[in-house]
Amino acid sequence: MHGPEATSTPVKARERILSTSYRLFARRGVNGVGVDEVIERSHVAKATFYRHFPSKDALVLAYLERREQEWTHGLVEQGSEARGNTPEERLLAVFDVFDEWFDSDDFDGIAFITVLLEMGKDHPLGQASIEHLANLRAITRRRAEEAGLRDPEEFARAWHILMKGSIIAALEGDTGAARRAKSMGKDLIEQHRTTS
Repeated sequence: MHGPEATSTPVKARERILSTSYRLFARRGVNGVGVDEVIERSHVAKATFYRHFPSKDALVLAYLERREQEWTHGLVEQGSEARGNTPEERLLAVFDVFDEWFDSDDFDGIAFITVLLEMGKDHPLGQASIEHLANLRAITRRRAEEAGLRDPEEFARAWHILMKGSIIAALEGDTGAARRAKSMGKDLIEQHRTTS
């Protein structure tokens, strides 16, 4: 075997494809990136690509799973966990994490919304995006339960609107979106406190 694949193992080739597509999808969306471009930029043969990902949809599903690990669990959940000592502080710290993220070169929006909008809610990739968004909302619901807030599911749905809205506003160029969302989040927490 000659060329760039001569020394690559299957794991390295798969990782190269996934890493390359991750960057491309995050910046340009799913529909804006073709398989041929991913193959070319990953320096793999077409057969290697299809051995690891039988379709573009399979690649996008892998991208969404990685995004959940790196963004949902890594940046959002762990980042806010490290910034707060109580469940309420950890809820609010999500917007501190967002504030830093919005100001970084890594800010690229929320992949799950992008894919959902591109593919529609009835497409399998749209359905996968909805599931990943539900997983993000579950983190909020769990924290609301830990904080003893009233109606944790309703709270999580409202909180999720603040999160998604601040991301969209930041994409529009609103540099203070996370700080405003945090202020509204404090009010939402107060509305959901249980009364004795």
